[in-house]
Amino acid sequence: MNYLQPYLDYLKFERGLSTLTIENYQRDILQMLALANLQEDQSKLNSITASHIRLFIGKLHSQKLSGKSLARMLSAWRGFFAYLIKHHWFENNPCQAIKPPKSPKTLPHALAPDQAHQLLNIKEDDDISLRDRAILELFYSSGLRLAELISVKLEDIDGHNGTITVTGKGNKTRIVPVGSFALDAIRAWLKARVKIATENTHLFINPKGKPLSARTIQHRMKYWAIKQGLSSNLHPHLLRHSFATHVLQSSGDLRAVQEMLGHANISTTQVYTHLDFQHLAKIYDQAHPRAKKN
Repeated sequence: MNYLQPYLDYLKFERGLSTLTIENYQRDILQMLALANLQEDQSKLNSITASHIRLFIGKLHSQKLSGKSLARMLSAWRGFFAYLIKHHWFENNPCQAIKPPKSPKTLPHALAPDQAHQLLNIKEDDDISLRDRAILELFYSSGLRLAELISVKLEDIDGHNGTITVTGKGNKTRIVPVGSFALDAIRAWLKARVKIATENTHLFINPKGKPLSARTIQHRMKYWAIKQGLSSNLHPHLLRHSFATHVLQSSGDLRAVQEMLGHANISTTQVYTHLDFQHLAKIYDQAHPRAKKN
C-alpha cells in the first residue's frame, strides 16, 4: 500500500502547492517512512504512535539536526497524517502534540549595500552572464523566494509600471515593485533570450529552452559570489534578507516590507527590525561622542 503518492497528488492538484514545496514534503515524509521501516509497504502507518514519533525526533536530533529542521519535518508529518485521517479513515494523528527541540534564535545574515553592489557589478555580456545578472538583480530588487523566481513567466513582468506578479506560498499572488537596475538587466536578458528556440514562457531558461532548476540557480549564485570576490556561501535567501534589511533601514516601513516579502504574519517580518536595530546601534557607537567606552 502506498499512501504517499496520493498525498503528493493532493498537494499538487487540490492545494496547488509549488513543485519545490511538494519535493520538500516528499523528502521529509520519506525520512519518517525510513525511520519506521515502511518505505516499501505503508499499510502499517496506522500503527505509528506518538511514542514512535518522539523516538524518530530524538534520533534525528542526535544526528545534529536543528530544531528548525525538526519543526519543518514534524509539520510535514502532521499534515500527512491529517490527510490520512480525512481521506483514509486513520484514527489519530501521532504528531499532534509533539513539539521539536528548541533552537537558539539566529538573525538572518544580510549583505552590506556595498557588497550587494559588488556582487551585481557584472561586466561580462555573454548570454549566460546576462541571464545570471538579471536573476541576481531581481532577487535583490524584489526580495523573491527561490521557488517564486523559478516560476516567473514572461507575462508576469510589467516593464511599464515597474512591477512583477509573483505566486508565493499557498498559491497566493502579490504584485511587487521591480527597480530600474533589475528592469534594465531583464531587458538585456530578453534580447539574448530570443536567440533560444523555445515555446516555454518561463522568464529564465537554460540554453536548451528549459526552465532553470533550483540547483542550477544556487550553483550560479555561488559561481558569481566567488568571481566577484565575495563569500561562496551565497544563496537566494541571502539576497532576500538583504532586500528586506536595506528597504527597512531606508524606509522604516515594516508593513510595506511584509507585503513585498509575502509574509502572512508580520511577526515573521519583525526579525528584520532586530537587524535594523543592530545597524542603528553600530552607527550610534561610531558617531556619538558619549557612546565609546573608556
